[in-house]
Parts: sequence; C-alpha cells; structure tokens
Amino acid sequence: MIEHKISSAPFSRILRNNGAERVSDSAAKAMRDTIEETAENLSKEIIAVARHAGRKTIKKEDIELVTRPR
Repeated sequence: MIEHKISSAPFSRILRNNGAERVSDSAAKAMRDTIEETAENLSKEIIAVARHAGRKTIKKEDIELVTRPR
C-alpha cells in the first residue's frame, strides 16, 4: 500500500474553489496522487540542478529554473 504524505481534502477544496460544485472522494484522491507524483518528479529535477551547481541547498532559483515555461 502506498503511503500518502498529503491528505486528499486540500485537493477537493482546490477543485471546489476553482468552480467544481461537487468532488467525489475518488476524484480528490486521483488529484492528490497526480500532484504527489508530479512533485516527486520535479523534486528530482530540482535536486539535480542544485547538485550540478555544486550545492546541497535547494534555492528558489533552482525551482524557478526547473518550472519555467520551455
């Protein structure tokens, strides 16, 4: 079983705050799973950028570099 680090409730709230009238539990969980996977993949890229720069510390600029539109 996968351990989730984030509750699905915030994702339900985000969907509702952006216009969804109702959000099923399975939809909120699917949103959470997608966001967690995306965050893990981004984290790996961000860490690689910092290491390439010879740093152990992640900086705001690393995140901006990885997430900027290409």
